[in-house]
Amino acid sequence: MDREIIPQHIAIIMDGNGRWAKERNLPRSAGHRMGISRIKQIVRQASKIGIRYLSLFAFSNENWKRPKREISMLMRALDRFLSHELKEIDRNDIRLKIIGRKDPIPQYLQRRIAHAQEYTKDNQGLTLIVALNYGSRQEIVDAVKKVTDAVLKKEIRLDDLDEGSFGNFLYTAGIPDPDLLIRTSGEIRISNFLLWQLSYSELYFLDKYWPDFSKDDLSEAILDYQKRNRRFGQI
Repeated sequence: MDREIIPQHIAIIMDGNGRWAKERNLPRSAGHRMGISRIKQIVRQASKIGIRYLSLFAFSNENWKRPKREISMLMRALDRFLSHELKEIDRNDIRLKIIGRKDPIPQYLQRRIAHAQEYTKDNQGLTLIVALNYGSRQEIVDAVKKVTDAVLKKEIRLDDLDEGSFGNFLYTAGIPDPDLLIRTSGEIRISNFLLWQLSYSELYFLDKYWPDFSKDDLSEAILDYQKRNRRFGQI
């Protein structure tokens, strides 16, 4: 691995927890627990390698259609993760940022999220971005509403709006676009994740469920990225 061309920002669609469990005749909750355990390892490795931003797609706004019992388990699991891992996250100089709409996330989890973000806001190492109750189309709609409000209040001029300034109205304002997107489970799509931000990202798909994704797989994805020629529309 060439340490001079490590991607600054990696985004991951962590897919396949349920199928991983099903193939082992386990409940879906077991797959989610294993998936959360995998997050810990990958975050540590990303920080060690020198990645500056790591975005994880944890829960989409379409996921509310899942069984209520599974949703409740996922919310409690994230609450436990933030409770148990916050001090280690802080010790490793990691800044936590949650993107997505607050409602209808349970109030107890909203309070936990607010505390975790405040607790780590001054950290200077890896920024861990967790997309929770997130949908990229909704993010763009919300950004357009913010732009409209700013124009009506005469805070900005519509003629001054461009791609760069529009990004300041997205949930990811202040965060550079991903250099590399990784999706596990063999599915080849981006599923309404960071549609604006992924415009020029390199895409990497692998036929392995998220609970089986290892730090070696992360290294392989980065090695593949380093072999690519990013032209951004140029020759």
